[in-house]
Amino acid sequence: MDLQSLAVILRGALNPNPIERKAAEESLNQFQYAPQHLVRLLQIIVDGNCDMAVRQVASISFKNFISKNWECHEPGEQSKILQGDKEVVRQNILNFVAQVPPLLRVQLGECLKTLVHADYPEQWPTLLHWVKHNLLDQQVYGALFVLRILSRKYEFKSDEDRMPVYHIVEETFPHLLNIFNRLVQIANPSIEVADLIKLICKIFWSCIYLEVPKLLFDPNVFNAWMLLFLNILERPVPLEGEPVDPEQRKSWGWWKVKKWTVHILNRLYTRFGDLKLQNPDNKAFAQMFQKNYAGKILECHLNLLNVIRVGGYLPDRVINLILQYLSNSISKSNMYNQLRSRLDVVLFEIIFPLMCFNDNDQILWDEDPHEYVRKGYDIIEDLYSPKSAAIDFVIELVRKRGKDNLQKFLLFIVEVFKRYNEATAEYKPYRQKDGALLAIGALCDKLKQTEPYKSELEPMLVQHVFPEFSSPVGHLRAKAAWVAGQYADVDFSDPNNFRRALHSVVAGMRDLELPVRIDSVFALRAFVEACKDLDEIRPILPQLLDEFFKLMNEVENEDLVSTLETIVDKFGEEMAPYAIGLCQNLATAFWKCMNSAEADEEGDDSGALAAVGCLRAISTILESVSSLPHLFAHIEPALLPIMHRMLTTDGQEVFEEVLEIVSYMTFYSPTISLEMWSLWPLMMEALADWAIDFFPNILVPLDNYISRSTAHFLTCKEPNYQQSLWNMISSVMGDKNLEDDDIEPAPKLIQVVFQNCRGQVDHWIEPYLRSSMERLRRTEKSHLKCLLMEVVADALYYNASLALIILQQLNVATEVFNLWFQMLQQTKRGGVRAHFKREHDKKVCCLGLTSLLPLPADQLPGEALERVFKSTLDLLVAYKDQVAEAAKEEEEEEENDDDGMGPLQTDDDDDSDKDMGVDAEDVDEAESLKLKKLAARAKAFRPAESDDEDSDDDFSDDEEMQSPIDDIDPFVFFVDTIKALQASDPVRFQNLTHTLDVHHQALANGVAQHAEVRRVEIEKEKMAKITEAAVKAS
Repeated sequence: MDLQSLAVILRGALNPNPIERKAAEESLNQFQYAPQHLVRLLQIIVDGNCDMAVRQVASISFKNFISKNWECHEPGEQSKILQGDKEVVRQNILNFVAQVPPLLRVQLGECLKTLVHADYPEQWPTLLHWVKHNLLDQQVYGALFVLRILSRKYEFKSDEDRMPVYHIVEETFPHLLNIFNRLVQIANPSIEVADLIKLICKIFWSCIYLEVPKLLFDPNVFNAWMLLFLNILERPVPLEGEPVDPEQRKSWGWWKVKKWTVHILNRLYTRFGDLKLQNPDNKAFAQMFQKNYAGKILECHLNLLNVIRVGGYLPDRVINLILQYLSNSISKSNMYNQLRSRLDVVLFEIIFPLMCFNDNDQILWDEDPHEYVRKGYDIIEDLYSPKSAAIDFVIELVRKRGKDNLQKFLLFIVEVFKRYNEATAEYKPYRQKDGALLAIGALCDKLKQTEPYKSELEPMLVQHVFPEFSSPVGHLRAKAAWVAGQYADVDFSDPNNFRRALHSVVAGMRDLELPVRIDSVFALRAFVEACKDLDEIRPILPQLLDEFFKLMNEVENEDLVSTLETIVDKFGEEMAPYAIGLCQNLATAFWKCMNSAEADEEGDDSGALAAVGCLRAISTILESVSSLPHLFAHIEPALLPIMHRMLTTDGQEVFEEVLEIVSYMTFYSPTISLEMWSLWPLMMEALADWAIDFFPNILVPLDNYISRSTAHFLTCKEPNYQQSLWNMISSVMGDKNLEDDDIEPAPKLIQVVFQNCRGQVDHWIEPYLRSSMERLRRTEKSHLKCLLMEVVADALYYNASLALIILQQLNVATEVFNLWFQMLQQTKRGGVRAHFKREHDKKVCCLGLTSLLPLPADQLPGEALERVFKSTLDLLVAYKDQVAEAAKEEEEEEENDDDGMGPLQTDDDDDSDKDMGVDAEDVDEAESLKLKKLAARAKAFRPAESDDEDSDDDFSDDEEMQSPIDDIDPFVFFVDTIKALQASDPVRFQNLTHTLDVHHQALANGVAQHAEVRRVEIEKEKMAKITEAAVKAS
């Protein structure tokens, strides 16, 4: 297609007639892979004679095509762009990027980013040479623009991946320094000069973000750069051309230059200029920075801040960054000493005014209260907010230098309170009072711990905070609610003061001003958590819930839902009368949040986060009424549409939360409805398509379906759930691309089927065993090996004769049993078992092995019988020790709760295994289990790290999942099986007992005695349950 024809089609893509526009778009799609198409698009983009709108469409089409097709995404995939076309694009785009107008440069810049990330340095080795050459030529802007993209590729790279950036620095920084030097010396610089300096700053930032390049370790080179940055920092921005409009002003080129300069100096100071943070290699650099530059930068920053003290202008982001530098200086003695001489001015004339309610706050409060609320609770806003940085400075100052400053600062705050109280209504300093309250609230952690302030908190709240609940000024009512929430957990000597604050906060939920209502809701959460007597809240609970849902209709905010969660959690079963209405309202709120998130073009995620919060709150409600199963049928209709839609690709962002709701609904409902069963195929489709990472979450509802609605699982043919499950499990188990960890839920599901469907799924034993054995051969992780071996154990427990015949038909019987016994005997250092570490693992193995014992001699010869018998005894002893250890730990935890003893103060006098006829041969294992449980708790507070072979999760949620074998006692089962063998085949039984050594005879006697103890205990447990049920019924 020639250029003219392509231009006509591109113009058609702008046609307001949808039919003609669609035809043009289809033509573009039809020709997009044709040779030279990409080159022709580039020609149109740079053709100054072509209509600008057509050039813009061409640039967007060019960018989208390159983004999608420049790189091959699959191994072995053929490139959709001819190498010749790629070469033409690479040769020409560099020269064009500086020539085109800014509107088109943005699109070409995105294209360049794709090219650089894909091709440099391997396929584009000449790129750096082009940059270096043009830095010396007239195309400085183009060279800087490209170098910025090139350096940014390595901004977050570390170690070996970062090596190319050092070469880039060596080749280009000397030239950059010369250009920077020339630009700084221009007498009346234009805005174009600012654009060039800004690009240099961004390049420098990307190159030093993670590591200082060795070139800059040269003091002379580094000093040359620092003199230029300090020059930029100190000099005022040019007055000519500065916009008046506040939004345009902060984005003006010269303020951007100032911002990037402060940003760079902060980075150098916090990451590389702190002696405590440095490795030995960088220590000299840190010392040099501290000695020569840190103080100069601080002086420049203080001078800059002085501009706002006298009413001048600084962009919010610049103020925020400067205050971060000051906060980081507080802990360093030499820097703090330099700051101290000007600290009173900084603290009381700059920092405190920044904390006060201001004109911009008032405009937003009046004109867009929703945006006021959003900004107030948005973490990202805190990165740019001078107010947040001012608060952080005060908190850091009081934390690190409290002895010098806490009393002084609080006396200042008290003086503000005093002036406010003494002034008449029309002259009250409302905004200063707001700042003072913000300060008191921000310092709550320090004040709650420090005398004499700790003792004065209640009078302070009563005198200076509570009166503002009825202030005529909205922002003070909001601030009073927030501060009250910060101190809700203090010990009020007068309960009436707690009650007064609580009721004031509740009243605030009906305030006419939206921000007051929102701050009151968040404060309420703190009061609910702190409330010792729920009778304070109980009478107003219905009213509270009404106010909640009115607010949720107005605002999408996850913190709002969190407060509701706290109330539900606190009141538990008492929420039953409201549960149905709550779930219906939360479902409505969820759809509203989802619709808002989908329509949100700015992508601030507030709607999506609030939607997640709604689902979390629903789960909390379901858990709170779990002992009232009749409610679930009434709740189900409101939740079904959410579950149906969000178990598809539409719900990927909330999939985990929805699965939790499905789990509750399938576990606690008296029966699983056909409507709930209709979710099964959706989960299977998701697993097959994209949701393998959620397999552990999907396991829970699938287990519920099979174990709680077994008859429907077995009898329904349309859809055929048994076949559906097999299709999924066989696909997952056979997928060689899936790691061992990915497929662990598959063998667990097989066990669920075997345990729940005993005698009813004979035809599935062979395929599931075959699939498990095939996977076992290529399994590396110990935990998956154990799970696959437990499939064999469960198959034997299901029907030992059938399972053994199938294993023999598959020619794996000898291999499987040898591996199993080897795994049972294998230990790690200290004698700790290497496999089958959980109680559940041991029990499953015991039941499987015990099920082999009654088999006739033609299926289980005498020698094999002896081996199985001894292994089962050893395993039963280990199982008993582990159960005893767990019971002992639980008892100690209860005692510790009662008497305040620490968790590690334990009693070593343990005779638990002496009745088994042996000494404590598994003490090491028990000790290891204790340590592992402690380690597991500690692990919850550490960042996730990749697991190694030894890090199997020995105490996973599986221990909590219910199973038909929960009611089977392995000791009683074993003894009953042996008695049956003795009765049916006395000779075989006698031969077995005669082959036992003294050790195993003692074990057998001990197991028999323990089985009788367990019979008595089980009977007592049954009677206790009957009595408990009778009491409940009456």
